[in-house]
Amino acid sequence: MTVTTIHRTRMAALVTAVLALVSGPSARTAARAQAGQVTQNPRAADPTAVTEGAAMFRTFCAACHGVGARGGTRGPDLTTGSWVHGGTDAAIFATIMRGVPGTEMPPAVLEEEEVWGLVACLRSLGASASPPVAGDRAAGERLFFGDAACSRCHMIGGRGGRLGPDLSRIGAARTPGVLAEAIRTPSAHLATGFETVSVVTRAGATVTGVKRNEDTFSLQVMDSAETLHFFLKENLKEVTYPRRSLMPDYPEARLDSTKLRDLVAYLASLRGSSGAASAIAATASGQVPYARLLAASREPQN
Repeated sequence: MTVTTIHRTRMAALVTAVLALVSGPSARTAARAQAGQVTQNPRAADPTAVTEGAAMFRTFCAACHGVGARGGTRGPDLTTGSWVHGGTDAAIFATIMRGVPGTEMPPAVLEEEEVWGLVACLRSLGASASPPVAGDRAAGERLFFGDAACSRCHMIGGRGGRLGPDLSRIGAARTPGVLAEAIRTPSAHLATGFETVSVVTRAGATVTGVKRNEDTFSLQVMDSAETLHFFLKENLKEVTYPRRSLMPDYPEARLDSTKLRDLVAYLASLRGSSGAASAIAATASGQVPYARLLAASREPQN
């Protein structure tokens, strides 16, 4: 074994140990799972695991992923056998325990045994044949960056606007049916963190946009031109939060069914890179992603 190999092995072990020391027992198991030290579900042969996991799923997961795990308004279908963040028992366990940075999925608030029950439940659902999404992806991409004007507010792969959510991996987070509904009637699916706010200043000026930040004394709003406005609340006469999206509806007269299918086909194909998504989220929060820590020895500066 070379000195370099010994160094890398020790670095990986050190990172895992440090993460384990600063985290609770559940996080330690998640760290071991991501490091490949836990590869199979220890409850795989437990006949009660699936039943208990199903109960946990209904309580903690169904609101986003649907009662049958076939996808909801906020989470993807978990019955297709396609796992964006890894499909091994260990990877699914780690994803549940740690959550997915940069998305609406939070870390689990369950015991390890309960999470392994969830893994058993998901495995029991099997991989159902998911029909391909009808539509022309290339035509949908042209619509997104062209006539449909989606890119004025939404970004994909660093290209587009900042007013709405980044859609670089929307296909991994939403089902085609939900995507179609969100395009037709966007106010039915308001994205967390992109709430509409309208303010009236004491001078009588009205500014409507997306809330970017708010505290007890101040409010930041980005308008449709992506201009960021900073207000002290003492200077505002009125602040309202309309339960509607700034994105306009796209009825049949504005976007016919063929174009809708093409646009949905394109968006559904956007799976992004889970590693890139995690890295972006971690960088934004000033943290170093776990995967990068484990691979630190492979970076040129190290």
